[in-house]
Amino acid sequence: MAKIDDIRDSAVTAGNTMWREASQRTTEAREELTRRTSEAREELTRRTALARQPQPAGVSGPKLRLLLGELGMIGRRRRGSLPDYSARLPQAVMLLPGFGANPMRMRRMQSALEAAGHSAHEWGLGFNLGPTPENFAFLLGRVGSLARQHGEPVALVGWSLGGLFAREIARRQPEAVRKVITMGTPFSGDLHANNAWRAYQFVTGHPVDEPPVDCHFSAKPPVPTIALWSPKDGVIAPRSAAGWPHERDRAVALRCNHLAFASDPGAIAEVLRQLDWED
Repeated sequence: MAKIDDIRDSAVTAGNTMWREASQRTTEAREELTRRTSEAREELTRRTALARQPQPAGVSGPKLRLLLGELGMIGRRRRGSLPDYSARLPQAVMLLPGFGANPMRMRRMQSALEAAGHSAHEWGLGFNLGPTPENFAFLLGRVGSLARQHGEPVALVGWSLGGLFAREIARRQPEAVRKVITMGTPFSGDLHANNAWRAYQFVTGHPVDEPPVDCHFSAKPPVPTIALWSPKDGVIAPRSAAGWPHERDRAVALRCNHLAFASDPGAIAEVLRQLDWED
């Protein structure tokens, strides 16, 4: 009987210990959930405040009718045949998508470049959700790696925010970059001169003019730099995307809207032409 009592007491003690440990873990998990929920709410409040900041005086983006034209393009498949083009100067090219976009949005342009004879590469990241020290370091390494792989500098084609990445990469390591082509990229003037800066601030969590990376977007990189822009752009102000002569080597006007830069046959044809341009 004594042994049975000992076994029973041991079982009760073990059960009580397990119960206390389980209760403690549950309490700790509940406290951790509460802490994370509180932090998430604080972060949401902070980002919402960023998105609600007033437009700076004297600065504005494209008119509402142009922005509505952009919204009508969402989800619409781009029509029109791709240009039948053979590159005179086949080269390595890296494509950088715009804010909120991923490499799939540039697949039509990539296919056209490859068909023309270029070696077209994705940027190696997924969605473009803004600059960070980590993704900038990755891109600098990727461009350098591609340049070594091909034995020549790489041309960078950046759409919107992707063009800001391209300009900064070229500024930092010009020996690895052949040229930069931006499409609807807001590199000139006030970074609030567009209709996307509030969404940008909410998603990235930082002011549009205070990125977490030391950047000089308006400074022309020491390589040939071409700015493609459009008066029909409903997201980026034309002057911001065209820039001034000291900020780029040339500016070329297109007739597509902002969301079509990476797929419009005319825009793709101009990129192919600029890649062949010997500066």
